[in-house]
Amino acid sequence: MSGKSKLTVDVAIIGGGIIGTATARELSKYQLKVVVIEKEAEVGWGTTKANSGIVHAGFHEEPGTLKAKYCFPGNQMFPKLCEELDVCFEQNGILMVARNEEEWETVQKYYERGKERGVPLELLSGEEARALEPELSEDIVGALHAPEGGSVMPFELAAALMENAIYNGVELLTNSPVIGARVENGKKIVETPFNIVEADVVINAAGLFTDEIARMFGDDYFTIKPRKGEEYLFDLDTKNMVKRTIFPVPSKVSKGILVIPTAEGNLMMGPTGDNIDQKDDLATTRDGFQRILEGARSLVPGINPRKIIAQFAGVRAASDRGDFIVEHSPNVPGLIHLAGMESPGLTAAPAIAVDAVRLVEEAGMKLVPKEDFQPRRENIVRFRSLSREEQDRLVKENPAYGRIICRCEQVTEGEIIDAIRRGARTLDGIKFRARAGAGRCQGGFCQPIVMAIIARELNIPLEQVTKRGPGSEQVLFKAKELLAGGITQ
Repeated sequence: MSGKSKLTVDVAIIGGGIIGTATARELSKYQLKVVVIEKEAEVGWGTTKANSGIVHAGFHEEPGTLKAKYCFPGNQMFPKLCEELDVCFEQNGILMVARNEEEWETVQKYYERGKERGVPLELLSGEEARALEPELSEDIVGALHAPEGGSVMPFELAAALMENAIYNGVELLTNSPVIGARVENGKKIVETPFNIVEADVVINAAGLFTDEIARMFGDDYFTIKPRKGEEYLFDLDTKNMVKRTIFPVPSKVSKGILVIPTAEGNLMMGPTGDNIDQKDDLATTRDGFQRILEGARSLVPGINPRKIIAQFAGVRAASDRGDFIVEHSPNVPGLIHLAGMESPGLTAAPAIAVDAVRLVEEAGMKLVPKEDFQPRRENIVRFRSLSREEQDRLVKENPAYGRIICRCEQVTEGEIIDAIRRGARTLDGIKFRARAGAGRCQGGFCQPIVMAIIARELNIPLEQVTKRGPGSEQVLFKAKELLAGGITQ
């Protein structure tokens, strides 16, 4: 413990994914001292980062499950939440399609399930579905349309939730993996390489590692079973192929291979759903690609793999219950587990966060609302979306908005500086907040300039700029002079 900073708080949240950040923002509405402890350099870099970004409509989930309990209420919270945080959200709708009569019978069962929950739905014939989405396969005989389904950029949402929580008083510790946890005199002690955090209540929202955090406290009653999903992202010039997320009829273990229009306009296909042993297995595979391409083309035959610009894999934190875990520890008073957050965890996150506040109060914490809570995140500039008049005005006020750094995505220096001032510290942090490096060349042209801007704004040597935190430095030795150019002057 020598040399470590000690921090005493009311509530410590372990994990800065979508569940942890949503909970932090919800708790920031109250007069509490709250800290989020995140092992990565920035929030949203675990399962959240590799999420498909679908805001599910609420008809998929098995009756009686926590997934069913939280999904539709979470869906209903997204429009207001994303408007307050100025996050890109497209309520573009969902189609679950049937490719034969047997699948059509299953689709009708999902329709009845959703209607019982109050989900707005309609059944369409194959012709009606193709009228909405002309690129759909001719084999499709019918579809379930859920107009209130949508799409969001999950890492942008996690960052926005955290920024707003920080504005409202929450503290964030990054690069802070939990290396020990225990109970002393009723207080929960969480240890990182740099801090000792003492909390009355600990919320375990550590995603894939919630079972390991639980065991540190002496809880050993649930297990996380990692499930990998590969995804493939297409160039922006495919954005009009489909407007709605296209689902097949799901299997017993997965919602299947989807065709997904992202909130930023790229088309995406995936994911697989493979049970794996290693929580850090993020490799994409030839077999995964072939399965995804075959599945996607059975829905939208015109998909062209030559348009793929990026591929990645994420690992979902499935629990051995096959459901979410949202509850007090049965063994450790003041320890709350928010675990097993596989699909539809992103959609459910706002509703789960509200319930987490209830659990905090049940754990003995007095909740006094803040009179000065600020729900809005303001002054987010997306230069390419502005009118020419708005762009001209902005450039006159700040010439940095007149310098295009990322040509693929038309991202300006001003937007990159804004992202840094909002908390980005890495190349991936810039990519996820401002989209510099997210386009066709994947940073091949703009990365050196973005690095130089980060170094300048953070007043650090260029060789300390990283892609995603310590160990991912991009420049060695004298190469910094080759990259810096004049922009650091």
